[in-house]
Parts: sequence; structure tokens; C-alpha cells
Amino acid sequence: MLSQKTTNWLKRVKKQHKLIVKIVNLDKLKKWKISKSEIYHESKKFFKIIGLKVNSNFYKENWNQPIIVQNEVGILGIIKNLKTKKYLLQAKVEPGNINKIQLAPTVQATKSNYKQVHGGSKVPYIEYFLKLKKIERYNQPEQGFRYLNKFNSNILLELKHNIKIKENFHWLSKNEIRILVSKKKNIINMNTISIFSSFIKKVKSNYSINTNKKIYSWLSQLDKNFYLKTKIIDLKKINKWSMNNKKISHNAKKHFSIIGINITANKREVKNWSQPILKGKDLAFAGFLKAKFNNTNHYLCRYILKPGLKKSTIGCTINTSDINNYQECLNDTGKYFVKNFFLSQRFKKNIIFDNILSDEGGRFYKCQIRYMIIAIKNPEIIDIPKNYLWLSYNQMIEMIYNKKLDIESRLLFGCDNISKIK
Repeated sequence: MLSQKTTNWLKRVKKQHKLIVKIVNLDKLKKWKISKSEIYHESKKFFKIIGLKVNSNFYKENWNQPIIVQNEVGILGIIKNLKTKKYLLQAKVEPGNINKIQLAPTVQATKSNYKQVHGGSKVPYIEYFLKLKKIERYNQPEQGFRYLNKFNSNILLELKHNIKIKENFHWLSKNEIRILVSKKKNIINMNTISIFSSFIKKVKSNYSINTNKKIYSWLSQLDKNFYLKTKIIDLKKINKWSMNNKKISHNAKKHFSIIGINITANKREVKNWSQPILKGKDLAFAGFLKAKFNNTNHYLCRYILKPGLKKSTIGCTINTSDINNYQECLNDTGKYFVKNFFLSQRFKKNIIFDNILSDEGGRFYKCQIRYMIIAIKNPEIIDIPKNYLWLSYNQMIEMIYNKKLDIESRLLFGCDNISKIK
């Protein structure tokens, strides 16, 4: 159960915050410029939208798409009080949030934010994280189909001394965070879970069915077999997409779109602003099949290439941007797993995690993902394709350390093991 103090705080901050979001044409966005090649802010800071040409033998076809470029490495940081064992989160209002307010890290800021390029006020608690040396070692990759080479530093900072709590911030226990992640829809934001997933403790007894050598050999062989090449192109030249003064959208409506919004907020660093934002399909999906081998938890992972990432990564058993139309979005293997496991009545009783959580609302407009984990008691019934492999619990943590898990698999692993965070 959530404490009464936390429950009252959530109700109070939600009532205090005012947020008005209005969808507008892209050509009506203040301080944003649209050229044939890109959409960018007049300050040349923040982010921009460009066109990308993708050639690959990993997928059935080559394609073009718009993609977000934000070269700055942001800071995602959570402060933990070593005395109380609680974590400092903030109630953050973002224009793309489903619930208006989501619980974000202590610090969630791009370099433009904490350098105050937008003219806003100082980012609270940022000074604790700017003191850290070699901050790049905390970098983790972001969405590889929506961002081009985007990384954020995921940091859990443990402090022994007490700090003054500012407005909109609150200490939460590990159990409260577990409840919010597993039981409440769209309340813990993805950046918070991303940080926690990067600081999960290993277990002493871990007996993997695949050695680390085999994992890297598996990755190396697939890297030799498959390629993915990208080239930046003009936005107005992307095939099968329409770009006009109103929005950028896929002609067959199979993918996300880029829309414009005007925002008014009463408790943000900046009270009024405009921006483009990525609007996803109705409901995305990320799922793991989980099984025990040698009394050790294993996750069925797959090799994947993404246009926004320079290297291959390891993903969930299944990940699709549109679960309602998965028959059109997935290959035969993906369809098999969705139909016979994740959406099968036969395995409904085997579901050990199932909740809807959102992408963060600063760049993504009301983008929801259904996260699910199914425990398989007889994993030998699964015919494992060549680009799939079982990874043990500790190996998953190792892959996170080595930046090899993509963000969806990292978040879902974090959701499943939120009680094991440091």
C-alpha cells in the first residue's frame, strides 16, 4: 500500500498543477523553423527532426522515416537517502503525459535545460550530479527507432546527509515504487524506471545455460550476417510519408507521426512554449518470456538492429509499436510469440507482470506501452530461432552495464526486478 502521506502528496500536486496542451499546425510553432531538410529551434539548441534513409538486410524492406536528433547527453538522476533508504522523485508535468503528472527522476534534464538556454529557472538538485566525474560511464541508449544516436546518463546518487525538499518533490520507499510500477498505469515515467534498471543488484547463485562467451559469439556471428546502414536525407524527400504545414505522417498510417503543440503550464521553468512532438500509435507492446533453468531465472532475448543506434542491441522477446495490429507489424516469429503466448488464454495464468506505462511526455505525445512477462514452466516447448537466446538474470545485468540491452528490454527487466534495486 502507498502511505497516506504519499497518496495525499500525489493528490495535492495534481490539483496544483495546471496544464493546457493544444495541438497546432507545425508552421504555427513559435521559435521553430521548418525547412525542406529539417525542423529545428531558432536557437539551434534542444532537438530537431530530420529525415533518415535506412538500408538493411535484417528487415524485409528498406525504408525512410523522420527521426529526432538531440546530440546532447541528458542527465537522468535519482537521489537515494542512505539513512531512510528512500528515493527522491519529482512530480513532473510534461505536455505528452497521459496523467498530466508523472513521477520523474530527481533530475531529468538536457544540457540545454540545465544550462538554461530556454531562459528558465535553475534545475533543482542539478549541482549534485554535475560534481560527478566520468559521467559518460552512466550513459544508456534511448529509443533506436525514434532517436538518432541518443544517450542519457542514468545515475543513482546515494547521499548520507539530509537535503532540503523542494516543491513538487517527495521521498518514496522501494515498496511504494514497486506498487506504482506494477499496479498503477502511466504514473512512474520511463526515465525513472530506466535509472532503476541500471542499478539492480546481482544474485550470488546464478547458473546460466549459456556462457558469456557464447552470448558474445552469438552477437558477433549475427553482426556478420546482418547490416543496417543509414543516411540523413531531406525531410521532404522521405518516401511513403507526407509532410505539410500541419504534420508529418505515414501514408498508410502504420507508424508514428510528428505533430505540433502549444503548451501553457503554471509550475514549469518556462510557462509557455511551443514544440513539435512525436505521436505514437494507440498502444505499443513489449514482452518477455521468462523461464527457470538450473533454478536460475532466464529471459528470452532477441538480437536486433535499430536505425538510431550504431551497434546491434539485445531486445525483448517481442516489441511492437502497435499491438492491436501486430499481424501487420511483426514477422512470422513475432506473430507466433504474440498469438501463442502473450495473447493466448492458455498462458493467461502465467502472466507475472502486466501493466501499461508511458514514454516520457517531453518528446512523446501520449505514447503508451503495455509491458508483459509470462513465466514458462516448460521452455523446451519453444523452438528458439537463431536470433533469440536465453540470458540469465545476472547476464541481463551485465548486458545493461555494457549498454547492450535496448531501452524496452531494460525497462521491462527493471519492472520485473524493481524490488532488487540498490
